[in-house]
Amino acid sequence: MANTVKNAFIAALMTAIIITPVFGLQLVRQGAQTTLEPQWGLVALGCSLVFVLQLIKPALGKVFGRLRIGLPTVAAGPSTRKHLWLGGLLIAVAIAWPFLGIVAPGLGIGSRSQVDIATLVMIYIMLGLGLNIVVGFAGLLDLGFVGFYAVGAYTYALLYHWGGWSFWQALPLSGAMAALFGWILGFPVLRLRGDYLAIVTLGFGEIIRLLLINLTQWTGGPDGISGIPKPTVMGYEMTRRASEEGTQTFHQMMGWGFSNQHMVIYLYLMALALALVTLFVSNRLIRMPVGRAWEALREDEIACRSLGLNPTRIKLSAFTLGAMFAGFGGAFFAARQGLVNPESFTFIESALILAVVVLGGMGSQLGVILAAIILTVLPEVAREFAEYRMLLFGLVMVLMMMWRPEGLLPAKRPHVEVAR
Repeated sequence: MANTVKNAFIAALMTAIIITPVFGLQLVRQGAQTTLEPQWGLVALGCSLVFVLQLIKPALGKVFGRLRIGLPTVAAGPSTRKHLWLGGLLIAVAIAWPFLGIVAPGLGIGSRSQVDIATLVMIYIMLGLGLNIVVGFAGLLDLGFVGFYAVGAYTYALLYHWGGWSFWQALPLSGAMAALFGWILGFPVLRLRGDYLAIVTLGFGEIIRLLLINLTQWTGGPDGISGIPKPTVMGYEMTRRASEEGTQTFHQMMGWGFSNQHMVIYLYLMALALALVTLFVSNRLIRMPVGRAWEALREDEIACRSLGLNPTRIKLSAFTLGAMFAGFGGAFFAARQGLVNPESFTFIESALILAVVVLGGMGSQLGVILAAIILTVLPEVAREFAEYRMLLFGLVMVLMMMWRPEGLLPAKRPHVEVAR
């Protein structure tokens, strides 16, 4: 008991040191003067919460240990007929969901804002599945994954700005350029692992962002590139008026009335299609020899090398394929936003994508999808706590590491236990 109280006191003291500069001292500007107002009550509240949590931590550990037993897992083996039927049903619901706002507006679902949030969910699913290849399957900690995301977005933006390329023309090249950067990054990290690998990849992401800021004559600098067009449908623009005289828009060709909701639904369906392609390709890859090689590298690199596998090629393939999906997501992000700038590709984005993989369960594709939905939808639902978003996010991650460190839906792989 005395040891528990001692640890709780030390944790509360460290909490006071950490949160005092952030929450305890606030700058208040009154006219031409700036004053420093202490908020000691908020600091005391935070320290008290940490002290109490540390005191009841042993009891919480027992409760979390009991809860951990009954939570579900995802089989890493071949999909059964039941899983295929469930997956098909979920895909059908995802396709029909945005149309419910048009067919039955009284239900309160399928509105424009909800469809827009769902499109953002699909982008994070695509990015999470791409990073899952690097972190979940190959076991390579990547903190600069947002750099590949930025390469894909700026590839489409630059191709349009300087060459007039359309989205469908630039999409394959965006994935190829991101894959090329992933292949190039693979060489410096061939002999690195663990924390050293994370530091190098973190530096790579920051180098990409700083290059985008400083190459002003090419990338527009901090202002970025604007006026990026939305994707077309078989060459027909989904706008009120065609950009060129003598051409028709999509709604004119179909004989429909123009509605901004059509473009929102179209972008959602396109994001859904890209996410499904990413899921299908990554699902097939892990069942191929390259996927088995990724798992062997993750479990033990020395044993992997002793089996005759080449860790160099395995690492390069993981970085390349994971970066390719990030490039596709970046190109779609640029088309959806119509604007790209370096502030969209900060380290926070890399941390969020990594959190999607860790929270869902490394190596679990269904877990990544579930975590992407949770981490994207919850902040939009609880907008009144927007100021404390990152604080709540960090608290949730700490509790998850205490309660279920393997993730929400961890992948349960077949294994054999030898009797003692």
